[in-house]
Amino acid sequence: MTASRTARERVRAELTREITDIARRQLATEGAGGLSLRAVAREMGMVSSAIYRYFPSRDDLLTALIIDGYNALGEAVEQGEAACPREDHLGRWLAACHALRDWAVAHPHEYALLYGSPVPGYQAPQDTVVARERDVLVLGRLIADAWEAGAVRLPERLPAPPPELASEAWAFRELMPGVPDDVVWAAAAAWTSLYGWINFEVFGQFNNVLNDRRAPFDHAMRLTAATVGLTPS
Repeated sequence: MTASRTARERVRAELTREITDIARRQLATEGAGGLSLRAVAREMGMVSSAIYRYFPSRDDLLTALIIDGYNALGEAVEQGEAACPREDHLGRWLAACHALRDWAVAHPHEYALLYGSPVPGYQAPQDTVVARERDVLVLGRLIADAWEAGAVRLPERLPAPPPELASEAWAFRELMPGVPDDVVWAAAAAWTSLYGWINFEVFGQFNNVLNDRRAPFDHAMRLTAATVGLTPS
């Protein structure tokens, strides 16, 4: 019975992987809003009723794709940042930013599913939260490490956060424990600049504007690092 169950589990895992692979290809041609379980079943040569044993609804399939995407992106950022010496906070920042961009450029349709327009009628469940936080946890940890090491030097004349923002910073503080609010908000501005730049590139806003994409991105991320107070060691 154990061997039989293991074989069934292996077959189920292989079919699930095939379904998600076909669905990812569908994202490239139809977009997330056009994702169809019936179309996936047709491509697999499977009756449409059979596919519902693996994914009861389109939303369940979307959730699986989103979790897979966040995990793949998070793993890329984790590996990029981990390759740098722990004391090189600027290097860790740049490595994480480049890893995020490289993954997004290599997987534009999956990135669009994660950071593009919301899919009409779809509400992401709590199941996506852990995977969704992997990349930002890397960025938050390195800011906290830099602050603890005394390696954060905010630029002079940087506007201080107004008092009314103190109650709004709790989510960012969780990512950067022990970091004061002025650094927290500088980091939040840097993160949105990072994702904003990548969105511009992935969604075509730099077409006919920038020829070399990597060098401008690197310079922009050095500017965001300076905003956070990360300087060469």
